Amino acid sequence: MQLIEDIRACQICAERFAKTATAHEPRPVAWFQPGARILVVGQAPGARVHESGKPFTDPSGDRLRDWMGIGADVFYDQSKVAIVPMAFCFPGYNAKGSDLPPPPICAKTWRQQVMDALGEVPLTLVIGGYAQKWHLGVKTGVTDTVTQWRDHAPDVYPLPHPSWRNTAWLKKHPWFAEELLPSLQARIKEALA
Repeated sequence: MQLIEDIRACQICAERFAKTATAHEPRPVAWFQPGARILVVGQAPGARVHESGKPFTDPSGDRLRDWMGIGADVFYDQSKVAIVPMAFCFPGYNAKGSDLPPPPICAKTWRQQVMDALGEVPLTLVIGGYAQKWHLGVKTGVTDTVTQWRDHAPDVYPLPHPSWRNTAWLKKHPWFAEELLPSLQARIKEALA
């Protein structure tokens, strides 16, 4: 697909990334095809994904697949799952070693084209604040948006980032595992059937 080739060749952030603490080159990770049954919208690839060239090849991916109740075989089957972050490249780290946010230029350049190419997707998972603001138009923070997940289900599920850094958040909000995840997993089975 020409759009995927164009995204993978994108270098619009080369100068920006060269100035980060990681001083890395762009390596867009585009993982989607029209006809997918589930759309996973994250923030941006992390350092491990930058190296592997495959989305969610890190502990966050393990946790996300667990939340979804599916294995890697289904997760990486592009006819079933499209993985489209708000930015296709690892944004890098700042001088303190913290993740930089996804550059807005990526979404401005590619997002609508990708959404148009995907067409109607039965189920969308929006992970983190950047994805939730774009896809849901919310102005609330992640906790409030995820708390109100029923307002968006069954076609869209807002989720916190599956990072292990959010373990305390998960413990503080047991309803996430007790209520949201069973609903999400049931909906995933329906979408994949």
